[in-house]
Amino acid sequence: MQVLYAKSRDKAQTDEQVLSAYNESIALSYELYLFNLSAFTQVAKFSQIDLANRESKLLPTEADKNFSPKLGTNKLIDSLVTHKFYNEQLNENKINEKIEKENIRSIYNEFLKEKDFKKYLDKESCEQEDHKKILLNLYKFCTKNELFVAMIDDEFNNWIDDKSLIVGAIKKTLKALPAKAHFLFDYLPGEDTTKDFGEKLIRKVIDDNEELLEIIEPNLKNWDAERVAIIDMILLKMAIAELLIFPTIPTKVTLNEFVEISKIYSTDKSKDFINGILDRLLKKLEQEGKILKEGRGLVE
Repeated sequence: MQVLYAKSRDKAQTDEQVLSAYNESIALSYELYLFNLSAFTQVAKFSQIDLANRESKLLPTEADKNFSPKLGTNKLIDSLVTHKFYNEQLNENKINEKIEKENIRSIYNEFLKEKDFKKYLDKESCEQEDHKKILLNLYKFCTKNELFVAMIDDEFNNWIDDKSLIVGAIKKTLKALPAKAHFLFDYLPGEDTTKDFGEKLIRKVIDDNEELLEIIEPNLKNWDAERVAIIDMILLKMAIAELLIFPTIPTKVTLNEFVEISKIYSTDKSKDFINGILDRLLKKLEQEGKILKEGRGLVE
């Protein structure tokens, strides 16, 4: 949607430039995922530095003597720290160079004050589920921490747009720990999504722009096409294109997704407008036999 909007504002953009911008945004989302995972892991691993600091005290407290660095030494975290391909990806994308170590210290110290973390530390022995639960709590804490978010904002301009995607991916990763050999393959930009879906959808909207407009215009009723918000028109074209060329995507999924996108990026009234237009267009296209679904696309 964003690259199509940029093209609508800059007519001089070529199709290849639009696709290049799209692929760059995909790569940036992957880097954002790696950044979140690495920064979060470093916060957990800081417990080992905390232990060393406590042990070096001349007059350690009972809390210092009883402290365990298990937040950063459990098997779940170790499975990430020692993961060969994950570390190769961090190095290749220069992720750790973007993470401010002093911020990691501050975030960890703030997490120390959390009640859930104190309860976790007080447990004499922890099961894998205990470690998993506190790691999920830690990541939730990080996403709400000003320093953590500031680190992201300093390096990535796509955090606001991709936050829900990234948070969901990190939670999925943590719930599946210990990390399997190929866990990152679920998040690498693959051709089935970036090319077979994303690029195909973009090309359809660009190449058949006039045809898509001809489908939409008769259903606008009292609306002039030129008065429709630019974002709304782009979303309508994308939705129609998806309905027409992706037989395995259920029509209900397409309608729901584009209504949800309109809630985030368009006006307050857009969701009702887009929902109404798409509902009418779907019925018309189905009657004309232009929407053909198969496999998963047949699911209601």
